[in-house]
Amino acid sequence: MANSNQKPIVEGFLHQETGTICYIVYDPDSLRATIVDAVLDFDIVAVRTSTDFVDTVCDRAEALGLTVDWVLESHVHADHLSAAKHVKARLGGRIAIGSAIDQVQISFGKLLNLGPEFTTDGAQFDHLWADGETFEIGGLQARVLHTPGHTPACVSYIIGDAVFVGDTIFMPDFGTARCDFPGGDARELYRSVQRILSLPPETRIFVGHDYAPGERDYAWETTVAEQRAANKHVKDGTDEDAFVAMRRERDAELSLPRLILPSIQVNIRAGDMPEAEDNGVSYIKLPVNQV
Repeated sequence: MANSNQKPIVEGFLHQETGTICYIVYDPDSLRATIVDAVLDFDIVAVRTSTDFVDTVCDRAEALGLTVDWVLESHVHADHLSAAKHVKARLGGRIAIGSAIDQVQISFGKLLNLGPEFTTDGAQFDHLWADGETFEIGGLQARVLHTPGHTPACVSYIIGDAVFVGDTIFMPDFGTARCDFPGGDARELYRSVQRILSLPPETRIFVGHDYAPGERDYAWETTVAEQRAANKHVKDGTDEDAFVAMRRERDAELSLPRLILPSIQVNIRAGDMPEAEDNGVSYIKLPVNQV
């Protein structure tokens, strides 16, 4: 259950190019903090990275005087490169993701022919979360929910009265995440969403993306009650079989994210680039006619 008596301070930062929201979450008493889903800028045409966006997040954390204990990933993102390693280098903290990361590493290790030197046990991360595992951020109690469906390794983080759901569920007018990536499953997603929506109705939900549909302003905070009343895909009364049919039909029409191949290759390594070759250059693979 979410702890409605504990209210972390949450600041969201929109990476508009990818529609991703990165969060600083902290205990106002101890000033202990976590960073959730940090984004590395990547220009796919120039094939260059930059830390402009994530440095604004780090600058804010430093200005607040925060001590960062955790750098959390909700899953292996397919639409942006993780800046977890940069956050750790600047602010400290342990990089953590769900323990099912190995399933994603195995799938994409085969697709990308990464070979036996690429380990598929999640060892690139500092910690792998089990479902139900608990931890603390200062005086805040936190708990991990395994919420697969979008990917096998998706987790949601309950921190005090808030839950950070990654790509599992979006704002009510946008619905839910796609389930057509390797290991994705619409039925699993439906059941994961029900776990989230079984939290107390006043629980604050912070989503991993927003795309401002209908030209509304960008938004990333909602509540369990609002989602149960109005989410266009999974509001109360939505049948599981009907959801699965809808999700599969919609997913069949979607194109792949523009940055999926660069993103996956970095994110399965906890934010590291592929190991440099003998000329000192790191390379991103593009398997032809395979996705």
